[in-house]
Amino acid sequence: MRLEYIVFEIKERTAWVRFNRPSKLNAMNAHILKELESCLVDCEQNENVRVVVLIGNEKAFIAGADVEPLAKGDVNTGYQVAELTMKVQERLADLPKPTIAAISGYALGGGLEMALCCDFRLVGENAVLGLPEIKLGIIPGGGGTQRLPRLVGLGPATEMLMLGNTIKAERALAIGLAKEIVPVSQLEVRAEELARQLAEMPLAALRACKMCLRAGLNTGLKEGLRMEQTAFSMLFGTLDQKEGMAAFIEKRKPRFSGK
Repeated sequence: MRLEYIVFEIKERTAWVRFNRPSKLNAMNAHILKELESCLVDCEQNENVRVVVLIGNEKAFIAGADVEPLAKGDVNTGYQVAELTMKVQERLADLPKPTIAAISGYALGGGLEMALCCDFRLVGENAVLGLPEIKLGIIPGGGGTQRLPRLVGLGPATEMLMLGNTIKAERALAIGLAKEIVPVSQLEVRAEELARQLAEMPLAALRACKMCLRAGLNTGLKEGLRMEQTAFSMLFGTLDQKEGMAAFIEKRKPRFSGK
């Protein structure tokens, strides 16, 4: 697919998905969502890709949806937008590889929802995050009411959702929405460091860990424990398990092969 609003590149074992619609602060529309879906399919199928980083520019990660074309929409419009958004964001959330959202500037509405689908969120010192849809007479349509309280708790999520308040980097860190705060000039460098660290982890174990973490949120404790037990046992059939334990015994750094 020809990309118009996303710059997609693979450097070493990391795929970089860079939102590039600066005139609209990277606001999302159907075209951008379809471009993102295409990139995510490539990331999933490419065995050389170990980690995926989503990033915008200094002013905005994604400043939300492009409201103007939605303003006169009807119920069917709302359903189509939510359906496409959910489809793409579910693909991102379920991607069997670690994902990082590197956030500078605005991450609002669908932009924050996109970041919530990622495994890690690094925020620049200038980050502004929020789900202000209530102020437009609607609610989030890409998972915000579900993913945010699961991540930060009901209290902080209720304030952000019902009041439409935005928060800055320090508050995002305090409530667990962000992994760490990074100077804006160092955001991409830090994302690259984290991606490199993740890429060095044993591939099968990393996938199993993500699967158990994500799926466990949607099941009971007993079912989750059984799933973890099965994944734990299966990893003993990998070469990386043999290497990891041998390296521990021999007091050296493991050299994982991804097998």
